Amino acid sequence: MSKRAYESFFSEINKMLEKIKQTQKENILKAAEFVTECVKSDGLIYTFGTGHSHTLTEEIFFRAATLAPVCAILEPSLTGNQEVVKSAYTERLEGFGKIIVNHINPAPKDVFIVISNSGRNAVPIEVALESKKRGNKVIAITSKTYSEKVPSRHSSGKKLMNVADVVLDNCGKLGDFAIKISKLEQGLGPTSTITGAYLLNAVMVQAASNLSEMMKEPPVFWSGNLPKGMEKNQKILDKYWSRIRNW
Repeated sequence: MSKRAYESFFSEINKMLEKIKQTQKENILKAAEFVTECVKSDGLIYTFGTGHSHTLTEEIFFRAATLAPVCAILEPSLTGNQEVVKSAYTERLEGFGKIIVNHINPAPKDVFIVISNSGRNAVPIEVALESKKRGNKVIAITSKTYSEKVPSRHSSGKKLMNVADVVLDNCGKLGDFAIKISKLEQGLGPTSTITGAYLLNAVMVQAASNLSEMMKEPPVFWSGNLPKGMEKNQKILDKYWSRIRNW
């Protein structure tokens, strides 16, 4: 058994994060502008992803030290929380994304963050398409390398990166792995969750910083495990309670 594979994994992750730092600055700032304007206008930030990408929709949802008006779209048949194999097929089902957006019925001032590592599956693409029809800004988190090398599974032929207003490239490889070792054909160490969280939090930090220059008190959650943390959060909860359905 290789004893140093984990070090190679650390090394590759660090390279990816450094590449993101060097190549995604303008995209992060643009995405943060969308989020800033959304929160300033009393809008909501909707996050959506299928399969393992759904974990990133929860990364900034009801989370300490980040902006509060985030609504994670957690459709059970798409998230992989249960019957996970099924989600590999439902995420390809055209028409599902339109149902989701129609059910949410977002206001034009709301922003969507859609996460799909491959950027090829029908439902994330359709969520982006349908929300844009309603006037919403769409931020995508995807791997451009992966997406460029696979065909779309949407009838339009478009991929997520072709639809979004701004694309945050997670700089991942085709197949979503960090390293290869000699005795395995398949690569090891998925990267998209780590790099996606890095990008998401960068956008939210920048947006909150922007808002601090415009508002007396931007809606940022405290940790509920700090003394009086939940008491401090209650004002924010009261403000958005009727609008964020799954708190």
